[in-house]
Amino acid sequence: MHPISLMRDRLMKADASHLQLCTHAIGDAGISAILDIYSEIEKTHGPRDRRWRIEHAQHMASADFERFAQLHVVASVQPYQAIDDGRWAEARIGHDRATRTYAFRTFMQHGVRLAFGTDWPVAPLDPMLTLYAAVTRATLDGKYPDGWIPEQKLSIQEAIAAYTMGSAYAEFQEHDKGSIEPGKLADMVLLNQDVLSIAPAAIRETHILKTWLGGVEIFDAGARK
Repeated sequence: MHPISLMRDRLMKADASHLQLCTHAIGDAGISAILDIYSEIEKTHGPRDRRWRIEHAQHMASADFERFAQLHVVASVQPYQAIDDGRWAEARIGHDRATRTYAFRTFMQHGVRLAFGTDWPVAPLDPMLTLYAAVTRATLDGKYPDGWIPEQKLSIQEAIAAYTMGSAYAEFQEHDKGSIEPGKLADMVLLNQDVLSIAPAAIRETHILKTWLGGVEIFDAGARK
């Protein structure tokens, strides 16, 4: 959609202005091209804590997982899309490429930081569906109840960490939010069941009872009845 030369020029200038670069890239060629530009920028302007992000990071080339790690690029990914696209993606891109799309486990094995999101309004905003998708990878059509490319599934603990601390880190706010600790914002939810102990398939039936933002209650499901 953008000539590589124009993209390189824009990103180089943005980095010179100390802006964080968060680039949308899907497909092995597109992702590789952005990693090439990130590498050029670092060689030109020198190393620093940039926390580059690639949004979606779907359909990876096998060699690029290591490049993500070397350049400290955050993989900003949306697990729900795996259980949506998993219905048809393999038929279009082949099994080999499918093993490297929504490759959450492979990213983690290479030491790449994950930041979870929903991609709303393209996908549902419900955070429980995001966790359910990351943990089960059970496609929406029911054809993969044990998970599409199951080796890429995460534990619920890993999924929550990517959704909270991972996302906070991705925006340089890990000292302010992402976990419940003294000195941080009291951004919290109360759930109707313990997602750490229930069966993974039951996670999607979990409901939020209350929400606090900065320690102030802003949502009470009981008050809406």
